[in-house]
Amino acid sequence: MRKRAISTPSAPTPGGAYSQAIAFDNLVFLSGQGPFTSDGKKVEGEFVDAARQTFENLAAVAEAAGGSLDDAVRVGVFLTDMSNFPVMNEVYGSFFSDPLPARTTVQSGLPGFEIEVDAILALDA
Repeated sequence: MRKRAISTPSAPTPGGAYSQAIAFDNLVFLSGQGPFTSDGKKVEGEFVDAARQTFENLAAVAEAAGGSLDDAVRVGVFLTDMSNFPVMNEVYGSFFSDPLPARTTVQSGLPGFEIEVDAILALDA
């Protein structure tokens, strides 16, 4: 089967009709992760804590797919407030290594949380 769903209890259960990730051949498409613990509780407090939890969730799904964030070739970051960009960028740097993936960061009207991040991984065949 060339297409398969990826899931892990180490990241929040999807809140809608989507998979945590879909693998297709050697590509893995990670759905957007937000600042929620694996049991679905929103991380409250400082933005840095929300960002860290978001990237930890993304890393957990990447691991469930048999890879890591080092396999990322593209990342999409969605922020409700672009003034959080420097903090997000610092946290981001602690989760990714060279060569860094391509990235887009956009301001978004997220429903009740400040950050969401998705990614595409390319795994060794």
